[in-house]
Amino acid sequence: MEQREVHIHIDNLTMAYGANLIQTDLNFDIYRGDVFVIMGGSGCGKSTMLKHMIGLFEPAKGDITYDGKSFFQAELEEQFEMRRGWGITYQTGGLFSAMTLAENTALPLQQYTSLSEAEIADIVAYKLALVGLGGYQEYYPSEISGGMQKRAGLARAIALDPEILFFDEPSAGLDPISSQLLDDLILEMQESLGATVVIVTHELASIFSIASNSVFLDADTKTMIDYGDPKMLVEHSEHEKVRRFLARGGTQPTGGAQ
Repeated sequence: MEQREVHIHIDNLTMAYGANLIQTDLNFDIYRGDVFVIMGGSGCGKSTMLKHMIGLFEPAKGDITYDGKSFFQAELEEQFEMRRGWGITYQTGGLFSAMTLAENTALPLQQYTSLSEAEIADIVAYKLALVGLGGYQEYYPSEISGGMQKRAGLARAIALDPEILFFDEPSAGLDPISSQLLDDLILEMQESLGATVVIVTHELASIFSIASNSVFLDADTKTMIDYGDPKMLVEHSEHEKVRRFLARGGTQPTGGAQ
């Protein structure tokens, strides 16, 4: 059997807001090339988990390592270099409303590279074209649809050809067709970049369409209660709560990332 390479390791992680415990005893691996879903019911700490993974929050206990290197024990310069290999999108797209799509997409290139303005403009045009927004460089976020804003956020996230892509509820607020198109685009970007993808979502269609691996965070026990391919967990999880979550509405797994 082929040995899979651990890209991200969650090591005995505890998340808390002061005395308010969110999740504890989290231990799982995300393998290189995974499309990994963080799932669970409302209030379980999915988005908080993502914020810890991108360094916005520090763990109450435990650690997160990337290619065997601790993010939270690293020096600031090392953290900066690690972040350079990440692309991040947010629920609303996270675009700056007073900036054009080109200006939004150019931000990571301006921050992390010494490329000339002309070189950046070329890369920006290319990345926007990749997500189906060629010719929209001078549009503002308010002038395009919600689905297009999500795609523009993805263009910015892939500006630096990241090794890891993080998504927080990418399909939130989208109709089913737009959501499926975005799922397809995420898979295309993952394959073209060879990236590891980490997604927070509760959308079953997306979970079954693109996930190759997952973790289920439980709000009641405040820890993870299952881990694995959701297409297997829906029928074979030892936990009824996980099976019920994945089978709600009669949704059946179809297709998916391999």
